[in-house]
Amino acid sequence: MADPIRRRVPYVNLQAQVEEERDELFPLIQETLLRGDHVGGELIGRLEAELAAWMGVRHAVLVNSGTDALMFGLLAAGVGRGDDVITVPNSFIASTAAIVHVGASPVFVDVGPDQNIDIGKIAAAITPKTRAIMPVHLTGRVSEMAAILDIAKAHNLVVIEDAAQSIGSTYQNRLSGTFGDIGCFSLHPLKNLNAVGDGGILVTNRSDVAERVSRLRNHGMADRNTVIEFGFVSRLDTLQAAIVRFRLGRLGSVVERRIRNAALYRERLDRTFVFFPEPRGDAVDTYHTFVIQTDRRNELRAWLEACGVGTAIHYPIPIHLQPAAAKLGYRLGDFPEAERQAGRILTLPINQFLNPEDVAFVCDRVNGFFAGEAR
Repeated sequence: MADPIRRRVPYVNLQAQVEEERDELFPLIQETLLRGDHVGGELIGRLEAELAAWMGVRHAVLVNSGTDALMFGLLAAGVGRGDDVITVPNSFIASTAAIVHVGASPVFVDVGPDQNIDIGKIAAAITPKTRAIMPVHLTGRVSEMAAILDIAKAHNLVVIEDAAQSIGSTYQNRLSGTFGDIGCFSLHPLKNLNAVGDGGILVTNRSDVAERVSRLRNHGMADRNTVIEFGFVSRLDTLQAAIVRFRLGRLGSVVERRIRNAALYRERLDRTFVFFPEPRGDAVDTYHTFVIQTDRRNELRAWLEACGVGTAIHYPIPIHLQPAAAKLGYRLGDFPEAERQAGRILTLPINQFLNPEDVAFVCDRVNGFFAGEAR
């Protein structure tokens, strides 16, 4: 391999985020700590109301992870033992884990070229045991929700959106997470709207769902002395809520810069050697990740690392092939598109702190790799 041209292009840059926010964020943290209402403070309800208003839904409930949002959403929708939930095998493990934890069975459907659920394969997976569909809006790209809702209505199925990666994304002028019965988001530090630890949001127009999730997150309590059901400890703490509320006001700028970076990638990358889905005219993708596909993924990743460029793979082993999923009975070859993509996908850096020169450098090194620069 030739000596590479180097430039540090980090995959994530949380330090830069803190530096950008320091003057406003640090006094806010101090103020929150000094107030002393660390759990269940007034700020929780305020942020929930603001999130619901922004998304145009009746209810938003804060919990301590996107995974718990999915699990509580399933429970509140009445999904449990003996039920099947249709979802995809190429997501982060949390979507399937939430289904398993409530006693239901995940039923996988293959994906399309854009990594989202193949709507043409959903109907064949429906049986009398099917209770819900859980589409995953991977990379910040909303699934084809109009078709999914039509299928769900025809079969009387609950729709729970795993919108962990797609806060602020739109499809046909509606925000991600607001199509189905329930939408679930993650506030993990690597998300576009992020806490400094774990956190999650569940949104819904169903008052019964919001009421039950609010209870489940706090030991199943109706009040301080009355336990309606045995619940969990899944409260978002007040400090995280303060940080998320502050960052919600900056989310538009974060998304704008990520969209700019994605446009530069689309403009400069040589599509002879790499594939990535095009944006749709009726949607806005917020680019939690920017994923390319190439048959020489591992070689390209090593080359980019040598050039100083951070990358990731989301995700190299499909869920149905994970050791934890062995009891589900799936085998290699069951979902050929998801399996093919697992060996080809590579996530390029797209964080909002990259400048155009950084993105141009990554594109030049990718293009150069295929032109023989790495020899």
